[in-house]
Amino acid sequence: MNIFRSLISKVWQDPNAAEVVKISTGQLYLVRPGNIRTSRECIYNEAMATIRRVSNIEHHFQLVVTRVYEEGDQDLLEDEDETDVERVFLIGQELEFRTSESDGEPTFVWRDLDGDVDEFYEFLAAGTNNATCAFFETCMYRAMYERKYKTGADNTHDSNFEEFVWHPPAAKPTPRRKVANKASLAPAASATAASAVAEPPAEEPTPSLPEKKKLEPSIDSLITYEAELYLWDAENQDFINQGIVMASIMRPKGTSFQYYLTAENDAGLLLAHQITQYMNQRFSHKMLSLTWNYQGDDGSQSSWLFRFKEEHLSAFLQKFTECLWETLHQSSWAKLKAEDQNYAVHANEDVEMLDVENDEDDEDEVLSELDPDEEASDEDEEDEASDTANALPGSDRNSQLTVGYKGDRSYVVRGNRIGVFSHSGANAVEYCATISNIATPKGKEFKPKHVMLHDQDTKMVLMNPTDPHSLFSMDIERGKIVEEWKVHDDITVDHITPDNKFAPTTREQTLVGASHNALFRIDPRVSGTKMVESQVKQYVSKNKFSGVVTTANGRLAVASEKGDIRLFDSIGKNAKTALPPLGDPIIGVDVTADGRYIVATTQTYLLLIDTLIGEGRYQGALGFDRSFPATSKPMPRRLQLRNEHVAYMGHISFTPAKFNQGEGQEENAIVTSSGQFVIAWDFKKVKKGRLDQYEIKKYEDHVVQDSFKFGDDKEIIVALDNNVLAVNKKNLKKPTRHSLAPEGSFGSRSNIVNAPY
Repeated sequence: MNIFRSLISKVWQDPNAAEVVKISTGQLYLVRPGNIRTSRECIYNEAMATIRRVSNIEHHFQLVVTRVYEEGDQDLLEDEDETDVERVFLIGQELEFRTSESDGEPTFVWRDLDGDVDEFYEFLAAGTNNATCAFFETCMYRAMYERKYKTGADNTHDSNFEEFVWHPPAAKPTPRRKVANKASLAPAASATAASAVAEPPAEEPTPSLPEKKKLEPSIDSLITYEAELYLWDAENQDFINQGIVMASIMRPKGTSFQYYLTAENDAGLLLAHQITQYMNQRFSHKMLSLTWNYQGDDGSQSSWLFRFKEEHLSAFLQKFTECLWETLHQSSWAKLKAEDQNYAVHANEDVEMLDVENDEDDEDEVLSELDPDEEASDEDEEDEASDTANALPGSDRNSQLTVGYKGDRSYVVRGNRIGVFSHSGANAVEYCATISNIATPKGKEFKPKHVMLHDQDTKMVLMNPTDPHSLFSMDIERGKIVEEWKVHDDITVDHITPDNKFAPTTREQTLVGASHNALFRIDPRVSGTKMVESQVKQYVSKNKFSGVVTTANGRLAVASEKGDIRLFDSIGKNAKTALPPLGDPIIGVDVTADGRYIVATTQTYLLLIDTLIGEGRYQGALGFDRSFPATSKPMPRRLQLRNEHVAYMGHISFTPAKFNQGEGQEENAIVTSSGQFVIAWDFKKVKKGRLDQYEIKKYEDHVVQDSFKFGDDKEIIVALDNNVLAVNKKNLKKPTRHSLAPEGSFGSRSNIVNAPY
């Protein structure tokens, strides 16, 4: 496999390469051994197989088999309600991928996770040479490795992929069914090794206890309390009591910063789940509970709950927070300042925000529910479904959405093209035009890493991933890049934001930029490099800045991959407030116009921060203008999905969350997305401490990005992989099993129309 290393490095490390490798010709079959139906059914007579990155979900890849039409064939399908044009499979070890041969031609074989255990797909790659097949196989194993270990595979060797090579199971006698379930906390255990309460025999009405298995002597118990254990039952949509257990946090001896959440009863160890950032933990003082998710090796999600006695919950919360923090930081909790420890602990608590409005909002909420004019309608749904656009050739997917400030326009980046859409009213968008062949003034084409509207939507500022020291200015009316702004010879431009929140509605020319360790102003009107030398704040250390945002008066919030947030009153000075990291990388940040609230996005939760100083000398000021007292740091609030909803939805990976925005308009909603779901929180309810008050809408395609229409708190513009549409917030519903649970696996057939623009 090492012979492909140089080739892999070219396609794998290219951030613009949505597709890693493709076999252009072949046939797809569904094989059903021993079935009375046709045992080998041809699904696509002409097809191509592709390994594709999953947008915005790092280290995740898809195996995509797409039907190839002969000229004229696709026109015959335009009037059909549903068109089966591709099959998509999330690449993982559970596919049992392997290579084979059929009549001397190479084939790729993998399990049909929606079918019976012995049914599988077969892609016949007739005419494909051995080297190409071997390269495709190597890329499949590499994708499995990255997904399992959540890290790049650049420094791996062939031996690292051996565990993903499928081998037929050895024949063995049928064993007598056992109820026992083993769990091990040995230091070498993988992060996904865990066990659940064993299934009961069919004749028993209640779960049976597993065989007795005591904890190994090499395990240290850090905290142990009696608790009730519950497991979410998807069929009954309720948590089912599994009995009284001893709930503990364990640490294997000889390990550093590795911890397990365990449950044990008289019969032995029932479960052992490693404490990681993916647990989606949720503490409730009202319910005296800890709820979390566990993902099995096959990708299945389950939801668990401990219910403690009142006097035990706070201590367990404290210890869990310490262990999670040490896991994320690989550092001792004891080294953290007392006020920073307090900040981290409070991030897991479910208490109300400060300075909450009165109950008039609740009355308005009831009235809006009774107002038929405000109700979502079937007509809205139909309009939404019809908002498709004209197809563009090529294999690129939509990658970015930016909503205009003037003229009711939205722009969607797709490869080296930008689709222009108008907001036609009635919760609809219409395709207007395509800006094609984006290129530098010297004619070198590129795929924008990030775009931002500028100068009353007459210009668009683009970032070229191959030239991080420059920005490029596009004249939107001409659809052409007209200027290159060289910002600095040494400092890169990794992030940009307007001079202030509403600057794009004005003729303001300057903007704000950030590198991994610097914050600076950019003025395209100055001669030479465009960085304003008097307005630069650079740090010696690598702070890994991951986003910057401005308030209406130009105050700045800067987030980082380390998880910390800095608040500035202006560029060039030290931060007025530095909020410590919880440990999860922040991938996006937004702020209300007045600077009162910040929402920071991590992969599995949103972090809401009230910047109002509540006590001390500067009581009533904001953290942008004054420093918080050491003993009165703001208490962050986690906005996360309920564990039982995650059990239905599967893997969670949020896109950067945004407030609704408009000049003179109060923010009352937060919108984000994950996978196929658009998710919106009612901000008024959130400020009252109701942190799980969100609504969801599921699409048949992956949601790339979503954002409120400017000046509107109801209409949400949504960019899917191959579509752009609008949805009224009223059409988002309270999550239920019916609205969340997938009809099939990730690779199930989709009826979404492939309509890029």
